[in-house]
Amino acid sequence: MGIALMTATTQQLWAQYAATDSNYKGCFVGSTLFLLGNLATTNPPDFLQLNLGYRITGKDVITLEPKTWKYAWPNGIHPFANKAYGKPEEQFPGYVREYGVSVSYQRFLWRGVYAELNVMPTWQGFVNNNGQRIDKGFQVFNTYRVGYHIKLFKDRFFIQPSIAITHRAYHTELPDGFRQLDNKWSKFVIGEPGFHFGYNF
Repeated sequence: MGIALMTATTQQLWAQYAATDSNYKGCFVGSTLFLLGNLATTNPPDFLQLNLGYRITGKDVITLEPKTWKYAWPNGIHPFANKAYGKPEEQFPGYVREYGVSVSYQRFLWRGVYAELNVMPTWQGFVNNNGQRIDKGFQVFNTYRVGYHIKLFKDRFFIQPSIAITHRAYHTELPDGFRQLDNKWSKFVIGEPGFHFGYNF
């Protein structure tokens, strides 16, 4: 990230776009650095995400994000700030596999600073420790994000470090064993880091 920041000029760091710019590109494709979690030797999330974005104006951006992942601990446990994450006594009796497509709206507030609302309906499959699917469910998972957009290499690429509040706004009832553990934790996680990247075209 330090190399990327050093290669960007002051003007490149200003992320608001104008359609009159000679290098203005209205579309982009990207993903998130969370993909590196797949390299974990313990509980890899088997995570995939593709970001497909369109700049409606220089300050307004809409993105579709198809994604899938699995997890074995309640979503209410902060994965970096709470020591309960990863403890055997908090682990589900299996795991949850989710598939969803989120829709996000970004609004640039000042230079590269943006706020984002991300709403994602997901379809859930509950799998026990024997690898058998025992139930299914549905969830609406929201993310409220503040971040900074950094243009790189004459705006061919960009990165977006951010911080977020995640919110499980709605979900169907979880099966026994999953429900009891999930009910112990908040529907919100505050201070979840993010790092998106993309290619403009």
